[in-house]
Amino acid sequence: MDVLELYRRTGALLEGHFLLRSGLHSPIFLQSAALLQHPLYAEAVGEALGKLFEDEKVDFVIGPALGGVVLSFVVAKALGARALFAEKDGQGGMTLRRGLTVNPGDRFLAVEDVVTTGESVRKAIRAAEARGGVLVGVGAIVDRSGGKAAFGVPFRALLKLEVPQYLPEACPLCRDGVPLEEV
Repeated sequence: MDVLELYRRTGALLEGHFLLRSGLHSPIFLQSAALLQHPLYAEAVGEALGKLFEDEKVDFVIGPALGGVVLSFVVAKALGARALFAEKDGQGGMTLRRGLTVNPGDRFLAVEDVVTTGESVRKAIRAAEARGGVLVGVGAIVDRSGGKAAFGVPFRALLKLEVPQYLPEACPLCRDGVPLEEV
């Protein structure tokens, strides 16, 4: 599967000057919602990502809301597991919505569309672990961390993408006056 081609085909590969959730700036942004809005593409991505973890016996798949909701669902479907999501708790962390069950010892896979620093998926992981879940792996559609994201368990992505990212004070796009877009 050519993941980058799917991003292009769906208009989800954006070029310009973007403020990432991590606070870093980048000339490339991957708008995964534009890709995952297409059920056939979402399902194909979920199946491909699920295959990377098919040897792990998982009880559930979790992703951070909002972007990880669809992804956790399609990966869970591929693995025959439950799909959960974590949402912001208003205190800088994430929590599981009432009614989403994690039994002590449940094995889980955490998923994210694009990993840059991994902080969003780490918050979802902490929410599941707080309920007794046991993390067995982390999966992403795209790893743009440059090999820096580590979770203490296998981390696998469908695509590793080297994209420049800059601290705001060292950003050449800022220096050149390119308007910054928040996404």
